Amino acid sequence: MHRRLLFQITILRRLGLFLHFVGIFCFGRDLNIAACLQQLWFCRQKLESLEEVVLKQGKLLDEIISEKNHRSADVGVSKRQKIAEHSDGRTYLEPSASASAASASGNSCRFVLLKELSFDGARVMGIDACNQIILASGKAPGVGGEHVLRKISMLSSHEARKIQLPPDTKVVKDICILPGGSALFASLGRRLSLFSMTTNSVVLQCNLPVPAWSCSAHDSDSRRVYAGLQDGRVLVFDTRQHSRPLHSMAGLSKHLVHTLHSVTDNSGSRKVLSASAIGPCMWDADGNQSSPKLLLEDDNQHVCFSLACAPPSSDLLVASYRPKADYSSGDAAAPSQAYLSQTSTQSGAGKLGQHTVIRRTGNASFAEGSTCHSNVSEVRMCKSAIVPCGNDEHLFAYGDESHRGVLTWRLPSLGVHSGLIPHRQPILDLRYAGSRVGGGYLGCLSDDKLQVYRVDR
Repeated sequence: MHRRLLFQITILRRLGLFLHFVGIFCFGRDLNIAACLQQLWFCRQKLESLEEVVLKQGKLLDEIISEKNHRSADVGVSKRQKIAEHSDGRTYLEPSASASAASASGNSCRFVLLKELSFDGARVMGIDACNQIILASGKAPGVGGEHVLRKISMLSSHEARKIQLPPDTKVVKDICILPGGSALFASLGRRLSLFSMTTNSVVLQCNLPVPAWSCSAHDSDSRRVYAGLQDGRVLVFDTRQHSRPLHSMAGLSKHLVHTLHSVTDNSGSRKVLSASAIGPCMWDADGNQSSPKLLLEDDNQHVCFSLACAPPSSDLLVASYRPKADYSSGDAAAPSQAYLSQTSTQSGAGKLGQHTVIRRTGNASFAEGSTCHSNVSEVRMCKSAIVPCGNDEHLFAYGDESHRGVLTWRLPSLGVHSGLIPHRQPILDLRYAGSRVGGGYLGCLSDDKLQVYRVDR
């Protein structure tokens, strides 16, 4: 814009010089001097007026840019939301930037694209930040393709190593990286599997009564592991005695448990955070509680499909919701189909969903905070993440259905931060893994691509 204004000023000045020579030419040729001088004076007046207008436009542009740079992020988000609401009747957020390295002024978090791979059929991923290894599970290409695990080194340019899983594993729904070079898989084959990244094989399997959709383990005690089941239960296992669960805890509903996080409360006691359609819950990890506690009231209007936190802390959470589908109209899939659908089927821009901050207000009490809106999948149980940025600052990351890439918001205000490089297909999985040496890695996976960003603080 500045270049255009400078170009306009240059043209106007050259036009003035040209008019000056025209006047000299008219005088030298003894033409109608009075008429030439009158026309020359008129043109110069117009020229000075146009140049003044251009200079004022440049000054105004500088003031607008300066005001934009100093405007708070929350005010900017609020104005963008109002504009969107007036234009199409609904509120949504758009990314403020799309680049391989995205950052915002005044925020210490910076995303640098570290690795990008073309993938087919992958659905779930996990990141081992200590050993800089990525695991991705999915169905091999082709009709009747087997379920395989891909192991990728972030330090090597070699292709992913394909590892065949036991046939009774079936579809892997969740991957949890454990300390010491192992990973935990929850699968629809009614298995909770322990995978060794040293031997590249499954070394332990816990039999489950129904399919598992989520899994977790505590950072300080990886021998105690958790499985979230399709019937709403959470099972607790000790990997040293895995023939039967230590505890079988019934949920508040029969909705499948799509998210599990192992955390601690203010007193240091181990807890388990879960999420199902009714919303986020907190469980006693030792099975001493008769039932879990629902963190927020169920409004019966929305379905919770994701829960993000930064383990082991449970002080700051973000729950994601979408409106309940009207199955009576015949336009939506049945509930069982919606749960089982984890494909990247084209669904346009999805539907308008919301992300709600949940903050701890006491040892066992939580309160609802800020809310923002974005385009979410109509059927998938998508993942989200909280990214620590240092100085007690955090970002919330989610794969927006319309952007088809990861968008980030500042916490706890949910002011928009940045948008990362979009994919051709919707984001199916999203994971953050912190590094002991500082910073961490944010990975996102679509039907045909895997991206890993280094998070610099």
